[in-house]
Amino acid sequence: MADGELSASLTVRRGAARVGLERIALVQAVGELGSISAAAKRQGLSYKAAWDAIQALNNLFDAPLIEAAPGGRAGGAARVTSRGEEVVAAFRRVQAEIEGALAKLEARGAEDLFWSLGMRTSARNALRGEVARISPGAVNSEVALKVADGVEIVAILTRRSVEELDLAVGKPAIALIKSSFVLLAKGENLRTSARNHIAGRVARREDGAVTSEVVLDIGGGKTLTATVTLESATALEFAVGDAVTALIKAPHVILAVE
Repeated sequence: MADGELSASLTVRRGAARVGLERIALVQAVGELGSISAAAKRQGLSYKAAWDAIQALNNLFDAPLIEAAPGGRAGGAARVTSRGEEVVAAFRRVQAEIEGALAKLEARGAEDLFWSLGMRTSARNALRGEVARISPGAVNSEVALKVADGVEIVAILTRRSVEELDLAVGKPAIALIKSSFVLLAKGENLRTSARNHIAGRVARREDGAVTSEVVLDIGGGKTLTATVTLESATALEFAVGDAVTALIKAPHVILAVE
């Protein structure tokens, strides 16, 4: 491609969450190869990076795009769901239309009219949902976001923020939660000050020198990632399949809208 030539690379955005060409290509590779590890290799990604991208995609859509069976780096079957196929097809159609439109603009010398805006977040968890209820207070309001059947995430926002975001029951929003804000506990009848108690099962655990990343399957194709000390993960003996409760304080949940 010549310098200065106008090109198109579609990024679909919903609030703070973005889906770009790289992740769509990963979904296609999984569909063709039937394996996350093989798809990761084709796309030049580590197995962990591919898993993270797939979990993020499944969290952002109303139904999982990819369903995978346990198998780790050595294998494990994976398939693209019908919802995933729809998303890929729609993305490719829009990409082709945009490229065609930009080609016409370039022919007319209009490429200097375009510039790129990006929105990024350091939050490890970005879960799309629908506002289930809003409980207003004198200063702050409690907003419950339904992210899957039987799974709600509660956030505390100022009343002004609720108004500025135009939040209302039934409207979509995205919950942003840093993985370090997610505490994990085992056992029943837990009594804590955390507003959110989200039940799940350990889907993956990655140990580092100091910390461990634990990914929970919370249902509906959604996952929640926590970063805990390696000492804690070892002491609590987190293993794939274990029932674990994620504890999140409501003020630690940030809501974003389109």
